[in-house]
Amino acid sequence: MDDTEQLLTIGVFARRVGLAPSALRFYDDCGLLRPARVDAVTGYRRYGAGQAPRAVKLRQLRAAGLPLVDAAVVLDGPEDAARDVLRAHLERTRRTADEARAVVEGLLREASGAPEDRGIRARARVGGAELASALRQVAPAAATGAAREEFPVLGCVLLELADGEVRWVATDRYRLAVRVLRPDGFEGGPRRVLIAAETARSLAEWAVRQVTVDIECAGEAAGVRLRSGADCREVPEGAGQGRSGGEGPGGFPDYRLMLEGLETGRHRVIVDRVGLRDAVTGRAGPVSFSVGAGQGDAGQGDAADAGGSMVPDVGGSTVPDTAGDAADLAAGPVLEVTGGGREPVRMRVVRTGPRLRIAFDPAVLVPALEAGVGPDVLLEIAAPDRPVLVRSADQGSFTTLVMPVREGAGAGASDAGVPTADVT
Repeated sequence: MDDTEQLLTIGVFARRVGLAPSALRFYDDCGLLRPARVDAVTGYRRYGAGQAPRAVKLRQLRAAGLPLVDAAVVLDGPEDAARDVLRAHLERTRRTADEARAVVEGLLREASGAPEDRGIRARARVGGAELASALRQVAPAAATGAAREEFPVLGCVLLELADGEVRWVATDRYRLAVRVLRPDGFEGGPRRVLIAAETARSLAEWAVRQVTVDIECAGEAAGVRLRSGADCREVPEGAGQGRSGGEGPGGFPDYRLMLEGLETGRHRVIVDRVGLRDAVTGRAGPVSFSVGAGQGDAGQGDAADAGGSMVPDVGGSTVPDTAGDAADLAAGPVLEVTGGGREPVRMRVVRTGPRLRIAFDPAVLVPALEAGVGPDVLLEIAAPDRPVLVRSADQGSFTTLVMPVREGAGAGASDAGVPTADVT
């Protein structure tokens, strides 16, 4: 402080900067705003006029709700750290305001008996980003083209609110996708509504910008309402014939029968998800997977296959098929992808179970791989002619079933679709 600078009493300085004298004493004790001078005898505090800008900024930070620890970073920390603290606090305040607004609006609707809130049979609150992720994962499994024309119900995504969960389901008979959300709040139910797949995709684009979304299903009206604060989306029943028609939710295949009837996977294969997707993409017809031991297992006979023990991951994805890479192949088992007019691709895998050969239609398998989350994908295979469970190793709430095809058959020529239920 300049010795010639005017010193102000705590009362004068408090009025100048808009803080109470008690607040100035508190900030002195916290070390955020020290007086320029303290009388050794009386203990009176004196502040310099040049301290006013810091005091005003401190008042603004506290008025904005910043904790003292964060305020100290903004006042005295590096500029990058100060910006990070302010951005994080801004996001927190936005989220808090949105949640508070939704609660107050809900209370106002209850108090006024608003017509749109009467007859609500089920309501759940989920995160906007989580809802968007679920819709983007599930919607691609809905039927398109001729299959949708023949069975319009398969062109829809099923929404279920039941047992305290929000479930999104879609199937085209060759693939089944299920995503389960566990909401922050749930009341009422059970409720089932069909939503057109195109509508589900557009809702994902809307939901990703929301902090939270309330999903509301009325008692009598078909369709569902999605609400985030004052922003509301009314979504009609998707199959086009309403709740009582043959294409209502009751006509959707019973996916639970399929999931409950799954056989225990005799084969478990963990492989790089993006690497496998790239190895399958662009192939013109059915692709074959051969899962077996690497060259390093040759001396072990079939003991490793029969035991079903987990082989350690050796890292990396594709394994070049050249003589110079024999050492790489010796490290563990591999998955070989062949067929469809492209060169074979070999990938390192983690596996249990005996050797296996199975074929897939790329048009069905690739979207299932793209919908996954994380670097790895787990394939649980009971048999080459049974549905294969495809899931991300780090997200058990998303389940995809993919039906294999016969080797050498045309695309889509599986022995049978995913047997969720008959669609008539």
